[in-house]
Parts: sequence; C-alpha cells; structure tokens
Amino acid sequence: MNDVVISIPAASSPSSSSESAEEEWTLEGLEALLERAVLATLEDAGISGGELSVTLLGDAEIQSLNERYLGRDQPTDVISFSLPGPGGELVGDIYIGAQQARRQPGPWTEELVRLAIHGTLHVLGHDHPEDEARYASPMFQVQERLVRAVLS
Repeated sequence: MNDVVISIPAASSPSSSSESAEEEWTLEGLEALLERAVLATLEDAGISGGELSVTLLGDAEIQSLNERYLGRDQPTDVISFSLPGPGGELVGDIYIGAQQARRQPGPWTEELVRLAIHGTLHVLGHDHPEDEARYASPMFQVQERLVRAVLS
C-alpha cells in the first residue's frame, strides 16, 4: 500500500490563492487532489508499496532548498528527493513551490497537480532535458497524460 502525506503550510493554503470563486478549494480538497495525483502516478508505474510526502513551500523556502541541494540560488517549481527505503521500498519527498505554481498560466490547482506528478516521476527515476526539448520528452508526455486523467 502506498502512503502519501500532503503538507500545506498556512502561507501556501488555498485561501491565499488568487483563483476565482468557482476554482476555490478547501484545504482538505486540495490535499485529496494532490494525493490522487501522486497515487495515479504510482499506479501508472506499477508501484504498490512506498511512502511519499508532498509539501508546498513559499519562494524563500524552496529557494533555500534549491541552493542547498542543487546549487541554484533561485526559487523553483518542484524539487524531489528519492530516499533509500526499507527493503528497496519507494520513499521520497516532493517540495512544490506554491508561489511559482501561482505564476503559471491557467488554474493554480492544475499546476499543483502537474508539479505533484512531475515530482513523483522524478522520485521514480524519470528525467528530462533542461532546455525546450523537455516538452517533447517521454517524461513530459507521461506527465501530461496523467494530469488530464487526474483532472477529468
């Protein structure tokens, strides 16, 4: 069984979002949506055992992680860590830049789903080019298929 823990600090909560009334989400609804995104990604990969955490962070917090672990002194949209689990079980942490997600075109919640899936794919070992070729990569194709499935 897969365990997914979603952490949404108050500064990143849905009530601080600029979405229109019809796109507002409760904290519980947003947690459930992100959990569904992660679980759909794991199911698609055939993973039935593991533990992942997803945490939404502000710019300062994700910039600090980005600088500390990747040597990039700037905010980013998502950072993932795959950790050694007992018996080779999947264990990982995904940090999503909530403010970065809000800056993207389209609904904030759609971007959060995309980033949760993107981070989960990285935990699973997927990668993509850093340039514009990323949008044609196999990882991106899987990501967008899963985004559509989760949001449908």
